[in-house]
Amino acid sequence: MTAGKKTGKRDTCRGAAPALPRHIPLPDSAPDPQLVPVPNAAVRGLSHQILRTDIAGMPLEWIDYREAVRLYHMRQVAYSCGSMLYRLRGGINARSGRRTVVEVNSIVATIGHSSNPGTLRADYVPPLNNETLFKRDGYLCMYCGGRFPTQLLSRDHIRPFCRGGQDIWTNVITACRRCNNAKASRTPEEADMQLLAVPFTPTYAEYIYLKGRRVLADQMEYLLAHFPRSSPLHERLRRWLS
Repeated sequence: MTAGKKTGKRDTCRGAAPALPRHIPLPDSAPDPQLVPVPNAAVRGLSHQILRTDIAGMPLEWIDYREAVRLYHMRQVAYSCGSMLYRLRGGINARSGRRTVVEVNSIVATIGHSSNPGTLRADYVPPLNNETLFKRDGYLCMYCGGRFPTQLLSRDHIRPFCRGGQDIWTNVITACRRCNNAKASRTPEEADMQLLAVPFTPTYAEYIYLKGRRVLADQMEYLLAHFPRSSPLHERLRRWLS
């Protein structure tokens, strides 16, 4: 299939819940390009991801346009919202003589069994990796407050791993290599280094956001509506994008 011209039509998604921040304010800094939502009007090419949800609207995963077309073809798309990203043209239907056209929106809800572990398991904890950890913390060092490129960041264990600290979301923060080396195998109190924010375990919806690449503005709005009201990401995103 080939991509046609993008249109500007847009459907309405549910709005975001009001935030009740529960973290220490982070230092002001210019927003990182990886944190800023991409305006839907700026979509070019076929590289942007589509947000797939279950029929109840709970976020499930990011998919590419090929998987979205397969879902449409298999009649597994119950409804869509957000803005239309792609109009894809296929071959000519032998019976009708018309060309196949599939319009793919930025958010698609699919039928069938939900694969959202966040709703299937009350004790679900997303897998921990540096990519999502750094994005959770806004690519900021949680000690000096500086924003650094990924290659200059590291995962620091608040209670050192060598002293019984666990490799879990609530015991790790993003740190620049200089601060991590300065802290060494000590706690922040022992090293006289104050944490700028309290680490937290993301919910599944928050984890979907953290995994996203170049999240579109309407996708961001949709995901924010599924964050807990007390999620630190509400206030952090507001500060990063202001």
